[in-house]
Amino acid sequence: MRRRTFLGSTAVAGGLGLLAACAPGSDSGSGGSDGGGSGPAAGDVETDPSAMGDVTLKVWDQEVRGAQNDAIEALIKAFEKDNPNITVKRVKQSFDDLQQQTGLALSGNDVPDVLQVNNARGDMGEFVKAGQLTDLSGYAEAYGWADRFSDSVLSKARYSADGVTFGEGSLWGLPQTGEVCGIYYSAAKLEKLGAEPPTSWDELFALVEKAQKAGEQPLVLGNLEQWPALHVFGPLQANFVPTDEITTLAMGNAGAEWTDDPNIQALTQLADWGSSGAFGDSPNGLAYDTAWADYTKGTGVLLIGGSWLGPDMEAVMGDDLRFMAPPAGADGKVATTGGTGLPFGIPAQAANPDAAAAYIDYITSDTAMELIADNGGMPVLRTAELAPKSGVNKDIYEAFDAVSNDGVLLPYLDYATPSFADTAGAALQEVIGGQADPAAAAETLQKDYGDFTKKA
Repeated sequence: MRRRTFLGSTAVAGGLGLLAACAPGSDSGSGGSDGGGSGPAAGDVETDPSAMGDVTLKVWDQEVRGAQNDAIEALIKAFEKDNPNITVKRVKQSFDDLQQQTGLALSGNDVPDVLQVNNARGDMGEFVKAGQLTDLSGYAEAYGWADRFSDSVLSKARYSADGVTFGEGSLWGLPQTGEVCGIYYSAAKLEKLGAEPPTSWDELFALVEKAQKAGEQPLVLGNLEQWPALHVFGPLQANFVPTDEITTLAMGNAGAEWTDDPNIQALTQLADWGSSGAFGDSPNGLAYDTAWADYTKGTGVLLIGGSWLGPDMEAVMGDDLRFMAPPAGADGKVATTGGTGLPFGIPAQAANPDAAAAYIDYITSDTAMELIADNGGMPVLRTAELAPKSGVNKDIYEAFDAVSNDGVLLPYLDYATPSFADTAGAALQEVIGGQADPAAAAETLQKDYGDFTKKA
């Protein structure tokens, strides 16, 4: 499975230059270029579905894979049983298809009531700016979502009403599932090296050197596509750079610098791993899927990557495969790149916003989390409690829980600007390959980030 943030396409397709209609009950000036489709105050929210009359609720999602689809279908069936006056009309489509249709739907007259929206700047940020999504703050207060979800999780779906500030402000969606980047390791190979799982970054650096001296490839990375290096650099960066600075950079908010010493130190460590052969002979020429498949066949000791790789690698490696969150970083807390599944939002022109909020509340409830876990997904809440009794998914669930509740779940770096995925992917590839020194790469990253934040 490939995790990648797709940016920019829907904003163009959706014709966001057009003024969006206002949310039901909003003032006429709340939408359009001023941004921020308004939402009801908590006291005006109807939270009793039985009082909403007969409703046909139109839902668009991209939960099309086996376990995802099974969980949503089961939740819809249970929701309709508990609320017989509400009929859910679900349209499921692939992520790419949903991306193509969302902008068109939000600028048209026939919009769904519930919609999964990619929370990156090029998608959710643009829709917020155009006033095409409903501010869920009142619903969050009425349903107690801020008590249910951690701040670090909710921040991934927060924007200021003008779409300029990402990670703060109003809430525009609510997620069901989680994902986290961490460190996979072979228990057998650590035992052979006489090593334990690292409890600090210094121990991790020492383990890399020890493995290399023993003739093992310490780290596995397939970076042909460029974006995989972001999932290695993000956790590594947290050892050098304070989490608030990383968050500012990754959210594309003004006030940070890619060219400061801590970021250059992080890029230097990545360059050292590349030049020393810690990633193997040619990580930039190796495809992502080939690399993790090679790891399951015995290449490498550690693989820094996303939680979504666990089930496929465990199918080959069995109990030998383990996973851990990275050691505590610069702030003394466990911090690593991660995020959520696509949040569920309510379009500003939705016909049944209260019923839509009731549905979103239901599919993110404690019961829903149990059902998602039972179907093999990773729920965004109660992950440690609902973890399997053994296996790599147990490690992954517990790591996500620790990071999202007691540590810092850092944004994906490619959230920063509509072009940052390409800029950072190319820059990190050049750092690993020795074509660019860390200071020059930092200047490249700063230009993209700086140009964007000046315009915002």
